[in-house]
Order: sequence, then structure tokens, then C-alpha cells
Amino acid sequence: MELINGNQIAQQVTEELANEIRALPENQRPKVAFVRVGEDPASVSYVRKKEKTAAAVGIDSELHLFPEDISREDLFAEIDRLNADPSIHGILVQSPLPSHIPDQEAFDRVSAEKDVDGFHKVNLGKLCQEDSSGFVACTPSGVIEMLDRTGINIPGKHVVIVGRSLIVGKPLSLLFLRRDPLGDATVTVCHSKTPNLEEITRQADILVAAVGRPGIIRGHMVKPGATVIDVGINRVEDSSRKSGYALKGDVNFEEVEQVAAHLTPVPGGVGPMTVAMLMKNTYKAFQLAGDRA
Repeated sequence: MELINGNQIAQQVTEELANEIRALPENQRPKVAFVRVGEDPASVSYVRKKEKTAAAVGIDSELHLFPEDISREDLFAEIDRLNADPSIHGILVQSPLPSHIPDQEAFDRVSAEKDVDGFHKVNLGKLCQEDSSGFVACTPSGVIEMLDRTGINIPGKHVVIVGRSLIVGKPLSLLFLRRDPLGDATVTVCHSKTPNLEEITRQADILVAAVGRPGIIRGHMVKPGATVIDVGINRVEDSSRKSGYALKGDVNFEEVEQVAAHLTPVPGGVGPMTVAMLMKNTYKAFQLAGDRA
């Protein structure tokens, strides 16, 4: 079994990007704005990681922090202000937002041209139409990048995705379906209402778990020799750790490593790729803004 090292692949992506950005004129640098509402510990950690990676590749960043009780109208006014600022090329609204502000409404408030998260309905529509001028959500594009750089062929394979979210499952299914050397797969999408889940997952050449339920994919659910991509990041109580919790994926690692040919770990698998692809999207937004100028 070969472990797919997401940290290593993400470093390759960011180093290549850093080299491109270093070649730019000194007064031309991509810039991303991070919007965070409240003090959710996971959100604080994620944004800090994104700020650190941006700095490492030469992308300027700004953090716009708002209290959890900010009104929907006030938050959207702040997003509008960032949309109108020509010095900012990308905007990321960190989810989850407080319950009185629907996540998707906030994502759609970001200008499609600055939607480096790839969640805007315009960019999802472009992905559906195989229009490469849009932005693709970072976790799905990171999965494809991992497979490509690991040398795993996609065309003709049966891909089974467990999970149908707008952030991972749906856009990833569209990427696998594309008429493209990194697409042309046969795709089955499963979810909570899918009967006989085990029968379907055992047919997968490439199995993607993205449901947010720790250990839901067991060893007997995987075809021998399959590639298994674990998108889940779940906090599970663990009194033996100083933090009081451990990070577990949607895949039962100990069982699946006995069956799969390739497997991503958690942590250190898909997570680092998500941040790396966010940086690629920000650089793309910077380039597109220059083309429009």
C-alpha cells in the first residue's frame, strides 16, 4: 500500500507557485482577503494556516474579523466593499458562519471574479459547462491534483464519491466527468439515502469519502487494489492527547490500508492540498484581473 503524502504534494504546488510569483514585478503581487466571523477554534486555525501559506508563496493577505453577532446586512456590506477594492484579487469567507447568515448567501455575495473558494453559483455553473475561466472549489481540485501527481490514471475508471455537498461531492463529480485527461471517469455519487452502500463502494477503482462521519468506510467496503481518498476531518474525543481530541478521517485507516493500493492519511492528506489550491486560485484571480485591466 502506498500512502499519498498530501503535505509533500502541496509543498510541490506551493513552491512552483512561489517561483512564478517571485518573477513578477515588485509592485505586482496577488492579494487575498480572509473574512472570518466569530472565534470558532477550527476557523481560527484554518485561517491562520491560509495566512501562513499565502505569506510563504508571496501572496499578500488581509484578515477581516467580525463579531459573531454581526448582522447579515452589515457583513454583506463589508463583502461588497472588498468586491469593489481593485487591490484585492481574491476573497474567502470562512465557514461555518453564524446560523443567522446562510453560508451559500455569503459565498454568492462575493464577486464571481474574486471567488477563490469556487463556491459561487457562477463558478459552479462554469464547472458544469467545462468552462475553465471559472474557479473550482479547492478541495475537489486538490483531489484531482493529488491523483495526477501520484500517477494514478483517471480516464475509464469507476469513481465512487460518498457525499454530495456543494463544497466537495458535487464539484468533484463534475471534475471526474469532464472530457479531459484528468476526467473521463464513470462516476457514482452516494449519500445518506443510498441503499446497499457497501455493494457500490466495492465497485470503485477510486473511492472518495466526503461525508464527515469518522470511520464510515470500513475495509470490507473497499475493492482490493483501489485508490481511497479520505476527505473527512473529524474531531474525535481522545483523553490521551493534550488537546483532548484526535483528528480522524471518514475512512477506517487501519482496516482500509490492508486492502487499498493507495490511501490518503488524515491529517496530512487532502487538507494541505485544499490550502495549496486556494493559493493557485488566488494567483489565477490576479492574472485574470490583469487581463481585464
